[in-house]
Amino acid sequence: MKKSNHEPLEERLGYTFKDKKLLTTALTHKTFAFEAQTPLEYNERLEFLGDSILSFIVAEQLYQSNRYFSEGELTRRRAIGVNNNVLADVAGRLNIGEFLLLGKGELKQEGSKNRTNIANGLEALIGAIYLDSDLETVRSFIFKKIYAKEFQF
Repeated sequence: MKKSNHEPLEERLGYTFKDKKLLTTALTHKTFAFEAQTPLEYNERLEFLGDSILSFIVAEQLYQSNRYFSEGELTRRRAIGVNNNVLADVAGRLNIGEFLLLGKGELKQEGSKNRTNIANGLEALIGAIYLDSDLETVRSFIFKKIYAKEFQF
């Protein structure tokens, strides 16, 4: 059986997409979509959804595991856990950049190594996994791949 272009990424993610279009959309940067001959969806909407899901799951975990933290402390710790640096580090380890579909200008500027692009790609993938599966599956992905070590922040 021939491997798809995205199969190595799915192996790294530990998740195989039922709807490959969701995966492609999650990896499509707006510069690539704008240069395409036909209209393409790009990842910003999935990034929005993924960011919200990630924030919710981290907030829920902090709430459940830190009974005596104030709202302010929970908010501070959630911000530490979901910041772009954390996401970019994880996205870098998963080599998400090599799968991003980027426009010519973004490619020239090595956009596949740009920490914002890869962090945004990871958030879009979280949104895509959620839409392709369910909350428990995306929760499992988040704790296995993003917070694989101890959940402490």
